[in-house]
Amino acid sequence: MMHLNTLLAQATTAGQPAASAAGATGTPPASQGSPFGLLFPMALIFIVMYFLMIRPQSQQRKRQAEMLKTLKSGDKVATASGIVGVVITVKDNTVSLRSADAKMEVTKSSVTEILESSAATEAKPS
Repeated sequence: MMHLNTLLAQATTAGQPAASAAGATGTPPASQGSPFGLLFPMALIFIVMYFLMIRPQSQQRKRQAEMLKTLKSGDKVATASGIVGVVITVKDNTVSLRSADAKMEVTKSSVTEILESSAATEAKPS
């Protein structure tokens, strides 16, 4: 009993010289594409990833750093852990907050949002 692959290989190599018939396995030779053929899709994937992931994250970091630079005493802020308080003092790496009857010191990087600026509360007429 001959296998179907053997029959197909013999049928396709019947008209070829013996040297090529001996090396035939029934599969076509792998085509060698240009190495630059993959360059365009890879570049396209990188560009899409940059605009969807990397760029927005770097812009968020810049906004966070700018917000922390403008942080001053009297601002009402929210921290990453959900604590809402009023800034008492601002140091190099930490911020002292007063929340209800508690006074705490948190890292500057944990302040995620300025809810109310002290300049805005001073500008309100009484």
